[in-house]
Amino acid sequence: MAGPGAVEIDSYGLSDIGRQREANEDQILIASLHKGMLVHQTTLEIEDQTQFTSGLQGELLVVADGMGGQAAGERASALAVQTLTRYTLNTMPWFFRLDPRHEDDLNDELVEALERCQTAVQADSAGRPDLQGMGTTLTMAYVLWPRLYLVHAGDSRCYLMRGGALKQLTTDHSVAQQLVDQGTLTPEAAEQSRWAHVLVKAVGGNDSTRLNPDVYKSSLCGGDTLLLCTDGLTKHVPEDALARELASTRPAEQVCRALVEAANEAGGTDNISVVVARFRVAQDGESS
Repeated sequence: MAGPGAVEIDSYGLSDIGRQREANEDQILIASLHKGMLVHQTTLEIEDQTQFTSGLQGELLVVADGMGGQAAGERASALAVQTLTRYTLNTMPWFFRLDPRHEDDLNDELVEALERCQTAVQADSAGRPDLQGMGTTLTMAYVLWPRLYLVHAGDSRCYLMRGGALKQLTTDHSVAQQLVDQGTLTPEAAEQSRWAHVLVKAVGGNDSTRLNPDVYKSSLCGGDTLLLCTDGLTKHVPEDALARELASTRPAEQVCRALVEAANEAGGTDNISVVVARFRVAQDGESS
């Protein structure tokens, strides 16, 4: 039995090469975080190598879109996600429960996580002419129910579907978005602009300054759905079509497959990566 207020998470991710690229430079990650203990030796009546885990400490969702050419882009996105994974596992204090006193600490940890990725990617390309300029977008959602924390650099996106309404939570770090903010372009014109995918912020690249990623905080509700995606999806599938898929009652895996198929049918000019997470809060008397 799941206690009242317990959250059930249906999450799935899919990364596809698309129809025109020769390699997939995208990366995705879905991970559930738990406190754990591995017993090596004890006088208790349990077997050696027994592992104990506590309840769910959080859900980690990541998408990354590499740039800099096939080999460099794939290398950059993989290195960034690997660095993020190691930092999350070994450094971030996942052991603390949600407490308003710790939110600023977590904010700093999320920024530091992407700064570590920035350092790793730039160090890897240093002195390598074939890797100069390699970089990656990186969008990470950490859910410590019911709180949502987002850290983001680039033009991959995170959307929230709630009550039939779709909201983009992240802001694209692109020249086109800057022009929208200045009132030079409309949002509709920006989607088709040649500046739409010219980034002003990404992990790695040739910028030696601090990354200063965006961090967002919000609260989730039962029935919410999160979508993280690279621009291989959003350049081909408009938001009304995204909303229709996310508003359906289909499992996360089926939604991911439908979205990737829609992007490919519309041209598939880029790699396509999607991560969908649905959140349901169990009620009294419901079994998990």
